[in-house]
Amino acid sequence: MKRSSVAHLQCSIAQTLELVGEWWTLLVLRNISFGQRRFEAIQADLGIARNVLSDRLSMLVEHGILERVMYQEHPQRFEYRPTAKGRDLMGVLLALMAWGDKWAAPDGKPMLVTHTDCGHETTPTVACSHCGGELQWGHTRVQAGPGLQRSVDVG
Repeated sequence: MKRSSVAHLQCSIAQTLELVGEWWTLLVLRNISFGQRRFEAIQADLGIARNVLSDRLSMLVEHGILERVMYQEHPQRFEYRPTAKGRDLMGVLLALMAWGDKWAAPDGKPMLVTHTDCGHETTPTVACSHCGGELQWGHTRVQAGPGLQRSVDVG
């Protein structure tokens, strides 16, 4: 079954998935976020087809998530660096990693995360920006925000 677009949905999750929801895209972002920024290295590590990687990188640059920076002139070679928009996806990647460590890694965490500010290993969590408490199922609620545009019923 071919995936269809969810761009028509008024949902921040759906809009994010339009940009980064394809699984190769998240893996490319993972590699770049963890310091692997050159095409050849990403391609070799992931085993991704060159055309697929090229397409994903171009889309991420086009949407301002990555920037393409020349590191060699002859021949021209580029690396990919996250923009502010791309760096803001680190929390998403870490949240996916934490879930995977808990529920999909029977032999233990494949990678360890260290918080460089304090030097300690950490387990990423999603926390309230006001009180710092962990945001968990059953302890949050959502309501319509200023960006929701409701359909006008003309009937």
